[in-house]
Amino acid sequence: MPLRTHGKAGGPSAWEPAKAAARGKRNRAAKGRPSQMTQFVGTHQNRLDAKGRVSIPAAFRNLLKNGEGVAALVLRPSHQHPCIEAWPPAMFEALAAPLEKFDLFSQEQDDLAATLYADAYPLEADKEGRISLPESLKDHAGLTEGVVFMGLGRTFQIWEPAAAERRRAEARERVRARGLTLPGSGAA
Repeated sequence: MPLRTHGKAGGPSAWEPAKAAARGKRNRAAKGRPSQMTQFVGTHQNRLDAKGRVSIPAAFRNLLKNGEGVAALVLRPSHQHPCIEAWPPAMFEALAAPLEKFDLFSQEQDDLAATLYADAYPLEADKEGRISLPESLKDHAGLTEGVVFMGLGRTFQIWEPAAAERRRAEARERVRARGLTLPGSGAA
């Protein structure tokens, strides 16, 4: 017997109730799941393995994937905190534009370029999502075993766990003490 695909006089297909039920299940399931993230958010803890590798959190890896599906990033020591800064390559490349405002041979340009680029490491994660942290960066952040990935929106940082907790607590306290809000958020 042939499958009937349309009801009488242009009415609904015989399959419409099943399609509607499937859509409802998908919509209900989607409501419980977060949508695809577009920023690095959250704090994730992991461990260095014996070879000095650490797995990038899956949500962060997804944001770092290039056109070939490889998670690529640039690591550099923070010049403000004892941590490692992690940048998507395109964002890191965008740092060149503000540097072009300085005279190429000025001390300011030279100092900023040395600070930003000289100790930067472009890396790609392996197929398990791991990266090998350079010794100089592990030393800068005081990493031995535990590692915390701290999302900062457009970038993230890699910290020693106790130092990460202190940093988050200090930041929250400064925000409260200063009454800081986001510009244009309308919050007082």
